[in-house]
Amino acid sequence: MTPDSSQFQVRLAASEADFLAAQRLRYRVFVEELGGDGPLVDHARRFERDDFDPVNDHLVLIDTTRDAAACDHVVGVYRLLRSEQAERFGRFYCDGEYDLGPLRASGRRLLELGRSCVDAEYRGGTAMFLLWNALADYVLDNGIEVLFGVASFHGTDIEALKVPLSWLHHHHLAPEALRVRALPSHFQRMDLIPADALDRREAMVAMPALIKAYLRLGGFVGEGAFIDREFNTTDVCLLMDTAAMSARHRGFYTRKHEARA
Repeated sequence: MTPDSSQFQVRLAASEADFLAAQRLRYRVFVEELGGDGPLVDHARRFERDDFDPVNDHLVLIDTTRDAAACDHVVGVYRLLRSEQAERFGRFYCDGEYDLGPLRASGRRLLELGRSCVDAEYRGGTAMFLLWNALADYVLDNGIEVLFGVASFHGTDIEALKVPLSWLHHHHLAPEALRVRALPSHFQRMDLIPADALDRREAMVAMPALIKAYLRLGGFVGEGAFIDREFNTTDVCLLMDTAAMSARHRGFYTRKHEARA
């Protein structure tokens, strides 16, 4: 399904209806589709939520043809947490999975991305493009220097994931100054296959689309994966230094930003 982009709106969630619809979409994706769970998940009303929701900005993609009263109008979402918001709250979400010491020590302006998902009917169309354009505006408007967040492989069978994990380790490991590390309690080493034994095509076929998109923009990963059995995922920490973003993409976003100024 590739709907006409004119039926979409992208905005920061500004009403209770937007928040609930974002949590309903997350339930469909993370709980019903991927088998996740959590202490604050509302199975009776089908909302995926946690204690970070009130302190984040929620970037939502709205399909104006769908029913807002039924919490059905949000078809894409990104959860956004800036440095100052995390400082007031006391932590980032990723603090529960990775040692973020290198990021904090960098002194740079950070943005954590989380709970990114798109309704199954809208994947492969314009939805993610529209969300990413709006995210680029948010990054530029707020002077963000480093973006980061966990991205997930479905399942916790490391044998099945050893090719893409090894590729990430050998070819996309973050520079030492920004190299966060998975916490020891759930640490899974990613250098499972020697670099010279890897096949790029095999690795890319097994790589989730979101991770591939970040890699194309010049993104990299922290050291080690985090095994999240509660959500039935194997997580990697993706990072992107906006100063090192590919010139082609950075130029596009910068020109668009200047045109709006």
